[in-house]
Amino acid sequence: MNSASVTCRQAAADCTVISIHGSFAFSVYRQFRRACEGASAQHRFVVDLADADYMDSSALGMLLFLREQAGGEAARIEIANCNSVVRRILSIANFDKLFSIR
Repeated sequence: MNSASVTCRQAAADCTVISIHGSFAFSVYRQFRRACEGASAQHRFVVDLADADYMDSSALGMLLFLREQAGGEAARIEIANCNSVVRRILSIANFDKLFSIR
């Protein structure tokens, strides 16, 4: 199994980019949760999955956690750079109805 990690950077004063590297799975839960600290509806998040090669059900839960922390329906979260496998998982889970996916 490959190594997985989460990096977090401020792209703008009101935008945080959370990048997933490797498998987006329970192994990165603590790192992802730390990246979500301070989330509010006034803040925008981009979850960059360009380097994610896999996603499991715990990753879906982490995305829902971020959404809740960032204001629920008012949350401004974009899931970006999904490969076809990850995009299909998000589509099957109907996450395209909860998040902006590009």
